[in-house]
Amino acid sequence: MKTMVVGASKGLGRALIEGLGEADDTLIGVSRIRPEHLIPKPGVHVRWIEANLGEPAMATQIIEQAVADGGLDTLIYNLGIWEEFAFDPVYDFLADHDDQLEAIVNCNITSTIVLIKRLLPVLLKSANPRIILTGSTSGLPQSGRPEVAFGASKFALRGIADALREGYRQQRLGVTCLNLGYLNTKDPLSTPRALAEQRGEGYSIPVHDVVQVVRMALSLSSASFVKELTLPAILDERF
Repeated sequence: MKTMVVGASKGLGRALIEGLGEADDTLIGVSRIRPEHLIPKPGVHVRWIEANLGEPAMATQIIEQAVADGGLDTLIYNLGIWEEFAFDPVYDFLADHDDQLEAIVNCNITSTIVLIKRLLPVLLKSANPRIILTGSTSGLPQSGRPEVAFGASKFALRGIADALREGYRQQRLGVTCLNLGYLNTKDPLSTPRALAEQRGEGYSIPVHDVVQVVRMALSLSSASFVKELTLPAILDERF
């Protein structure tokens, strides 16, 4: 299996690179700079594409050319940015700079759509094509969050997923949207999960749990798929 992880240099993306795949599988990481000291699973091959999705046109061309001949089974779009004071009590939409809002939309929505359009012909050649979009509980109705641009971009991911399913159902394209709550990205996959789950005292999710959910989704046969999955922290009062 060949799986691409966009936004793979740190946090959840890095955990996906280090936690997915089986022997002889290929994982393709995409980020502006390749990170150091990656620890993939034994027998898993890792390739890297350096591209800046903040510049969608150039980045998507680079990525498309890099996989055109080798094929692709799964695209995991994990990239996302948010407002400077997002998730902080001082957040104020009226204080957001216009160029920052434009950058959020470009990275979280425009790049997603353009990259999928570029890679879809390659993905559809797979016997079991899959797209996994890393969404957020901020993209759910009555999420309880005030961040306008970030919330709108995560709502958009759910719309992208719905439209792709309708357009490519007969080609058996499985599209999954993961609505994730607050993540503990300070503890990497190398940290024992029992220790990582203690950080945040029940208000944040270890990346280990997200990796486990993605593994499950990718282990399914071509006869089914996970449409949407919401994964909040156990003590998140919004859920």
